[in-house]
Amino acid sequence: MLHLPGGRTPEPEDVVVGPLDLAARVDEALAVQAVAFGLTDEEVGVRRHIVLRHLKSPGARALGATTPSGRLVGFVYGMPNDRTHWWSTVVQPYLRAAGHEDWLDDSFVITELHVHPDYQNRGIGRRLITTITDGAAEPRSILSAIDTDSPARALYRSLGYGDLARPVLFPSAPSPYAVMGAPLPLRR
Repeated sequence: MLHLPGGRTPEPEDVVVGPLDLAARVDEALAVQAVAFGLTDEEVGVRRHIVLRHLKSPGARALGATTPSGRLVGFVYGMPNDRTHWWSTVVQPYLRAAGHEDWLDDSFVITELHVHPDYQNRGIGRRLITTITDGAAEPRSILSAIDTDSPARALYRSLGYGDLARPVLFPSAPSPYAVMGAPLPLRR
C-alpha cells in the first residue's frame, strides 16, 4: 500500500482520473488487471496483444487512475461497438435469444475496467466508467461481467446497467458471464 507524506494512505480525491496512453502503459495496466482479476503471466501476455489491437479501433479511448506519485491503480478502456469484433460475435447469439441483439448497435462497449484491490471500494471504478462513458457519442453502453453477485456487478447496476443476456459462455473462460447494458449518460 502506498503511503503519502505524514504516513497517510491515499484518499479517493488523491487519485486522479484522466486520459491514459494505454499503449505506452499497457504493462502497468495489465499488472493492475492481473492482481484484480487473478491472471497468470501467460494470460497477461495474451491480453497484452488484445489490448494493443483494440487500441487501433476507431474511437478507442482509455482513462487511468493515478496516485500523486504517478502509480497507475486503475484503468478503463472502451470503444464504439463493432459487430465484427470477437466479443460481439460471441455475445450476439445470446443477445439475439434474449431479444436484445439491437444493443450491439449504437453502443459504447466497456472493454476492460479494473482497479487495484488496495484501491477498490473508494469510488475509483465509478469515476472511471462514468467519465469514459460521458465522452461517448453513442446513446448507450454495454459490457460483460462475470455472472456472480460481485461488487463490480453491484456497481454496474447502481449506474443503470441491467442484464441483457446471461449466462454467456466465452471460450476458455472458466465462469459464465452476463452481458449488461445501460442508457447514457449513466445514473449518478
